Parts: sequence; structure tokens; C-alpha cells
Amino acid sequence: MRANYLFTSESVAEGHPDKVCDRISDEIVDLVYREAAKTGVNPWGVRIACETLATTNRVVIAGEVRLPPSLMKKDKDGKDVINPSKFKAAARRAIKDIGYEQDGFHWKKAKIDVLLHSQSADIAQGVDSAADQQGDEGAGDQGIMFGYACRETPDLMPAPIYYSHKILQLLAVARKKGDGEVAKLGPDAKSQVTVRYVDGKPSEATSIVLSTQHLDESWDSNKVRAVVEPYIREALGELKIAEDCKWYINPTGKFVIGGPDGDAGLTGRKIIVDTYGGAAPHGGGAFSGKDTTKVDRSAAYAARYLAKNVVAAGLADRCTIQLSYAIGVAQPLSIYVDLHGTGKGVSEDQVEAAIRQNMDLSPSGIRRHLDLNKPIYAKTSAYGHFGRKAGRDGSFSWERTDLVKALKEAVKTKAAA
Repeated sequence: MRANYLFTSESVAEGHPDKVCDRISDEIVDLVYREAAKTGVNPWGVRIACETLATTNRVVIAGEVRLPPSLMKKDKDGKDVINPSKFKAAARRAIKDIGYEQDGFHWKKAKIDVLLHSQSADIAQGVDSAADQQGDEGAGDQGIMFGYACRETPDLMPAPIYYSHKILQLLAVARKKGDGEVAKLGPDAKSQVTVRYVDGKPSEATSIVLSTQHLDESWDSNKVRAVVEPYIREALGELKIAEDCKWYINPTGKFVIGGPDGDAGLTGRKIIVDTYGGAAPHGGGAFSGKDTTKVDRSAAYAARYLAKNVVAAGLADRCTIQLSYAIGVAQPLSIYVDLHGTGKGVSEDQVEAAIRQNMDLSPSGIRRHLDLNKPIYAKTSAYGHFGRKAGRDGSFSWERTDLVKALKEAVKTKAAA
């Protein structure tokens, strides 16, 4: 491991075109889970893989679903087809909440197409038939997923992505409260923080980048910096800003046209923003718009949960976990742990054995352990899926550290044997 270096991560705000699409896709996931609960449909049977595209006053929602009857209707031939009305309403509510009421992208005026259709029978059999044969549902696809945790921040996240998210979160809260000139910022924004590491620990910010939409066309970069700098300094908090720190605030100048009107958006294009800002590997699969039979989502949550509990248990200062799956197969093909030379008297083999002993990593096991069959996903769609506070509604359950005691005991038992 290098001791002294610079590392950079970026975040994007909820009004970024891709994040608008992530939000709509996750609102659709929540809608389906909510309707299932409301109508007495077993949430274990929910299936959805939803993609959203957004451009100037246009939103397209497409994908595969298995829906509760309350989201269906009869066509002219008496066949069951998807009723688009509730999906469109969910998309409009999301766009309004983000704050888009502009000529080029308006929650009320945008044309919304719903092109959802029934889930492929070939994919369904990999999950459902596998449950009949194995006792547990199979993974919805093949793939590799990673989880990571480290001691750089209170939430056990890498510092650059932690602070990049925090800047945009503070600005979004202030913008929506509508106090003073910050209310003239638009929903679309990107941040980027470069952190200097000394002896392997975050020491100071050496560059800060923020590009944010503003609704007042008279504003220039200097004006925007005057408005946002207090929030940036508040967000960085305990992280020192270097004396020679380079600030790049709206470096291209004016940024009035933003969101999907300025650049088309698509679900799943910000997976590094969603995870660890590049400080850890990513298997490649996106999260938003997917139910939790899709291991792209559920196993990535499980891997973060396990890595965080390993670090919180004091077994290591850094931990990376990889899980791998095959479609239709319940249990992971492999579990890989890397403690990056920071293990506290334990080996990677011992941690792997403790993980296997304490958590069923089949898709159904993960869904049970983390209680994932709930409408809790819209709030994950911006500012990262990790490093967030577990909610009373069951959201961010993968951020709990309730496995600490069990992992410690399992490692101790293994070492004694």
C-alpha cells in the first residue's frame, strides 16, 4: 500500500440527468413493492428490472416486470396488460421533488412513455424453478459484486467520495429550503474532491471542483463561488483545506441549461458514484431499477454489510469482499476477502470462514437477513448507496453493524481450533 498520495472521487446531485433516471427507476421499484403490500400480494414474488431514459421534456420507462394486479388493466381484447397511469404519476412526483419546473424539463409537461412488459420466462425460471429444486431462489443473473469499508470516515467510507457526496447533499437541502441566494441554484450539479493522504490517512483537500446549475442568468463563476463556498467548507468539516487548494467552481462559466434538457440521462451510468468513488473495485452491475433477486443489487449490499462489520469489529482497518454468482444457482460460487495487510491478528481465510458461518448469501438469504422486500429504494438513488444511516423504515439496512459480535466470536473460535 502506498503511504503518501492524492486520490480523487466525484459525486453528482439528484438533478443530474443520470440520477433523475436512477430516481425514477427506483420509484418504480418502490411502487411495485408498495402495491404488493397494499393488495396482499407476496412481496417475494415481485420482479422488476426497470430502465429510464430522459431528455428534453421526454421520459421513457422500459423493462421487465411481474406486477400485482392493481398495476394491471384489461385491454380491448380482455387481456391483462400494464396500466401506465401509476407509473407515470410516480415519475412526475419524482421529477417535481427533485425540483424541475423548467421550460426544457418540467414535471407536469414532460411526455412520459411506459414501455414495461412481462418478465422473460427464461429469466424467471432461473429464479423460481431453482427455488423448487434447491429450496432457495436462484440468482437472477451471473456476476461479481464487491463490498468495501475502511476507517477513513465515521461511516467507514473512503474520504474523497464521502466529502463529495456531503457537499451536494448540503447544497440540495439548502436549495429546497429556499433561503436566500442558494435557492437560485438549480437541481443539476457535480462535485469532485481530491484528498492528500499522508501515512495512509486522509490529511487535506488539495482541489475542489463544483459545477452547479443556477437559475439566474446574470451569475458568473465568481458569484456562484460566493454562494456555495460556505456550504463546501461546512461539508468538509474536519478535513483540512490545503493552503494552496485549487478551487474550480463552475469553471466553464454559465450553467443555466441543466438536467435532461442539457444532456440526456440513463439509468445505471453512475455506478462508481453509487459505490466507493473508485477506491474499491466494482463488478459492473448497476443497482437502480432492480428488485433484490438481482444480485447486482442485493449481493453488493451484502458485501458492503459484511465488509463494514469486519472493520467495525476491529478485525481490520480496510476490507474488500468479492462475491460471485451464476444465474439460477442459489449460493455464491466464491467468497473472497482482502484485508489489505491491515488484519488485526486474523487472516483472510478466518474472515471468509466467519462470513460463511454467519450469513446465508443466497439471494433469498440476503433478502431475509437485510429485510429487502420493501419500498426503500428511491432514497438510495442519489448521494450513494453506502455510508448512509440505516432508517427505521428498513432503508440502508446493509449499513447496520449488528454482525460485529458474531464475527468476533466466529474468528476467535476458528483461531482456537
